[in-house]
Amino acid sequence: MHVEIWQIIVLGLLQGVTELFPISSLGHSVIFPPLLGMGNVEMNENYLALITALHLGTCVALLIYFRQDWRRLIGAVTTLVREGEARQDSESWISWLIIIGCIPAGVLGILFQEDLKTLFASPIPAAVFLFLNGLVLFGGEQLRRRTEKKRQAMPEQEQEAQFRPLKALSWKEALIVGLAQAMALLPGFSRSGMTLVAGLGLNMTHEDAARYSFLLSAPLILGATLVELPTLLNEDPPTLLLILMGMLIAGIAAYFSTAWLMRYFRTGRLDPFAYYCCGAAVVSLALFFTLHIGF
Repeated sequence: MHVEIWQIIVLGLLQGVTELFPISSLGHSVIFPPLLGMGNVEMNENYLALITALHLGTCVALLIYFRQDWRRLIGAVTTLVREGEARQDSESWISWLIIIGCIPAGVLGILFQEDLKTLFASPIPAAVFLFLNGLVLFGGEQLRRRTEKKRQAMPEQEQEAQFRPLKALSWKEALIVGLAQAMALLPGFSRSGMTLVAGLGLNMTHEDAARYSFLLSAPLILGATLVELPTLLNEDPPTLLLILMGMLIAGIAAYFSTAWLMRYFRTGRLDPFAYYCCGAAVVSLALFFTLHIGF
């Protein structure tokens, strides 16, 4: 595929910033190129491979940022192999939760790979899904606030006991979060947004739900990269260099976005992201119909 350097810079920044925010990086990668005058780049048959490569840049950033978590998890897996079982409330149990949580999106992504590629050339459905993503964020936050009101009547120690750490989840609950994550296969639905809402629904704190969401992303991105790798290797050397530059830009942007979000979710809410998704979707749809783009 033919891409220019300014397009790679824009796509890299777009991917790096929106991947961790609950506003759908895939949706932005489909909606924004035609609005930014990139032509029909999103309709190229290799566009999904390009976006997957940019995802890999964000994945590397996540591996670096959560390196201590991954180091503990790798050690826990070694213990798991040696002992032959994973006990709930242990670090090895978290590794199982990550594996289980990745299964739904991995299976559905393989089964519907061709159908999903078609959606990457459809900015109007992506804008509709982005609006629905905003509604889900609104609903998840409102549900959480009702629960918090009930907790306020409890003593402080009991309030803290109501929140569940990641390692306390069951495998069935991990599967629920994984099914929520699978919604993000549709451009416009946010992977982090869906998993955050699911985690909050399971009485996790915003911070723990965000941590689980970010840990779940790495295996899926690595798997998708392996699937699309042959397509990327068929590109000419100048294009490959541009893609590598885009990966670097996406990775740097993702690292700082993750650092900011992990601080934000200690006390922050999903409402601002919900307002943004609904507003951006409405404006995008209005522009598409006004300028006759995406038909």
